[in-house]
Amino acid sequence: MDLLEQVLKSLFASIPYHNFTNNKIAQYEGYYASVIYAYFASLGFEIIAEDTSNKSRFDLTLKLDDKIYIFEFKVIDQSTGKALAQIKAKSYHEKYQSLGHNIYLVGIEFNKEERNVVNFEWEKMVIS
Repeated sequence: MDLLEQVLKSLFASIPYHNFTNNKIAQYEGYYASVIYAYFASLGFEIIAEDTSNKSRFDLTLKLDDKIYIFEFKVIDQSTGKALAQIKAKSYHEKYQSLGHNIYLVGIEFNKEERNVVNFEWEKMVIS
């Protein structure tokens, strides 16, 4: 997960600043979600954008052979930890727990001024 955080920070750091000139795209969660979606799609991973459960909609699910990664993204002014907290509060993982896979919850927060990851938290679910 540390490597994923590093890769995403590098990815967003490589987007030229003039792409943000005269527009407010960096203020919208959908921009960050789309970049990450395109990145995972380019690697050939099975992904679900705007995945749903009986309680809500979550930003992205990444499925690997024996792992499920559930992502929530937030655009914030200061690091808050709300992205991971939302995943846990709404039990997004319940949808996948019967598969017997390892499930990872990943909350990523972006700062609209920095236009990059400012908080990256994750937790492995222990399914009993």
